Amino acid sequence: MNSSPGTIRKPVYLAVYDTLADWETGHATAQLARAGYPVRTVGPTLAPVTSVGGLRVQPDLALADVRPSDAALLILPGADLWDAGDDLAPFARTARAFLDAGVPVAAICGATAGLAREGLLDDRDHTSAVSFYLAATGYGGGDRYVDTDAVTDGSLVTAGPTEPVAFAREILRLLHVYDDEAVDAWYRLFHDSDAGAYAVLEKAGVL
Repeated sequence: MNSSPGTIRKPVYLAVYDTLADWETGHATAQLARAGYPVRTVGPTLAPVTSVGGLRVQPDLALADVRPSDAALLILPGADLWDAGDDLAPFARTARAFLDAGVPVAAICGATAGLAREGLLDDRDHTSAVSFYLAATGYGGGDRYVDTDAVTDGSLVTAGPTEPVAFAREILRLLHVYDDEAVDAWYRLFHDSDAGAYAVLEKAGVL
């Protein structure tokens, strides 16, 4: 692990909104929390939201109170609302503010479409569920689409809805939470059920 005991980390902001996809961010937030990053939920307001799986979440912060300088990372999960209108557009605009400030953003599933509509994928390598899903937004970044599990370009991570483990892998690499060998072993364990990865993770102090 690259963090030392007692290291004070800036919080990771996890966006939460109605219909958010529960399964997409758990691997990432669990490992970040274990590594000492406080995870704070950010809603449109402080009103509770309900995930697609029926989980009721009380946001820690309202989006209007979020500042890039206070955060280590902004995570945007997918949600039905990303494709149902402009309700979540403020989160995409906040992602722009984070990236402009040099603070990382990680978007998965429908959140990638939100970033596409905001123009944030036009000049960055990225991925999503499938290329034609993003093409339907009318964005200008089709030639930067990469058909793979997850992509990091600068301070932006993107992934599709079936790749929560790869999404977490890229976040762990981007924030240098563990060294490359440990991240690779972690991915092999949780994605491939490779029992041989245990020894590497134990040596690295990850387990």
